[in-house]
Amino acid sequence: MSTDRYESPLSQRYASKEMQYIFSQDMKFSTWRRLWIALAETEMELGLSQDGKPVIRQEMIDEMKSHVTDINYDVARERERIVRHDVMSHVYAYGKQCPKAAGIIHLGATSCYVGDNTDIIIMRDALRLIRKKLLNVISQLADFADRYKSLPTLAFTHFQPAQPTTVGKRASLWINEFVMDLEDLDYVLASLKLLGSKGTTGTQASFLELFDGDQERIDKIDPMIAKKMGFSSCYSVSGQTYSRKVDTRVINILAGIAASATKMTNDIRMLQHMKEVEEPFEKTQIGSSAMAYKRNPMRSERIASLSRYIIADALNPAITSATQWFERTLDDSANKRLSIPEGFLACDGVLDLCINVVDGLVVYPKVIEKHLRAELPFMATENIMMDAVKNGGNRQELHERIRQLSMEAGRTVKVEGKDNNLLELIAADKKTFGMDLSDLESHMEGIRYVGRAPRQVEVYLRDTVRPILDANADLLGLTAEINV
Repeated sequence: MSTDRYESPLSQRYASKEMQYIFSQDMKFSTWRRLWIALAETEMELGLSQDGKPVIRQEMIDEMKSHVTDINYDVARERERIVRHDVMSHVYAYGKQCPKAAGIIHLGATSCYVGDNTDIIIMRDALRLIRKKLLNVISQLADFADRYKSLPTLAFTHFQPAQPTTVGKRASLWINEFVMDLEDLDYVLASLKLLGSKGTTGTQASFLELFDGDQERIDKIDPMIAKKMGFSSCYSVSGQTYSRKVDTRVINILAGIAASATKMTNDIRMLQHMKEVEEPFEKTQIGSSAMAYKRNPMRSERIASLSRYIIADALNPAITSATQWFERTLDDSANKRLSIPEGFLACDGVLDLCINVVDGLVVYPKVIEKHLRAELPFMATENIMMDAVKNGGNRQELHERIRQLSMEAGRTVKVEGKDNNLLELIAADKKTFGMDLSDLESHMEGIRYVGRAPRQVEVYLRDTVRPILDANADLLGLTAEINV
């Protein structure tokens, strides 16, 4: 491995082999060749001829098919140094391997025929991999939510203790955002189309010339190419390129996933600080070079870090889309070569990390209960007051007395650093409340204050999440190990 030049951390540390292959040179240039074959086959099948003789013969197609993956990169690179054009360099290199077909490779097409169609194909395949991993995150979270649907925990508004929820209900909020991402992804994936073969300004003028003005045959070119490449259709109108709005829609999906992942792992990071949950931590893992006892949530922090990059990266295709001139301008090319692959590679790494974190997420019920019990006396006061009213107390007098005692208990906790003693203070005021400490303790069951949280989790998983997972059962069961 070379160590004297820059290498992307996305390939070294974060992205999977599967995603790296999708954006590899082998994938790109073998797809170019499959597109050239699809074009030549289509032209042959539509009867392209000159002076009554077929221009393209089956032996040419067979020759091209025999050299789809054995790409002669050395020839292409040497040619590109001379002509400074990547597509024509690969046309030349392919022709060297296919001398019978050399004259008909790329016939009637422009560079964007292979470049843009390949970009669409690659984004489709990359979205499919993202979808598979997203489904596995949702599946693992669904199991987690079901497991802890009835475990009471403090809920927070403004990061201040609020009415309790359950650990599973909180996880269902994370699931809900990922499900929205899946819905967006499925919509965009289903709407992706090939560019087809539109020519230099999108008018198909070269094909009008090739087929002697036969409009009906030209109408068949794009649908035939789309079918050969596994698409239902091509975009009906375009300039030389497909609209760069497509890239914007695709990368926005990744940014949405990144936002959902960050929301989830920010919660996990704060809960780990409170020692209520803990992300996976290996036996030999070191948390700090200076503090041997530390167990930092580095996976969740890495998710947040990569996600921030993805969210910022979404600006690139949006700005590129906005600044395209007329039918074609080349100031998109260098940006696309960076922003699209890196957005996918980073999102791939984020989802692998999410799978790893959720799969190994440890919950500490005793700590959760301790934190809940520290706040429950305040939250139980409404129920305590109602019981006292039933025993003959005055609601307004009880409310004022509880307010006073709550302030006193608050000072005990905050100023003196002692445990919450509100129940003891209420029990001591027999005249007002008429309750023993044992009576008050019956109000300290957290499950009494979580409302319909367990039922909400059950219904949400049953009606929304499980049907999605059942429909995609063949894609589930992934595990993920982080590289570093």
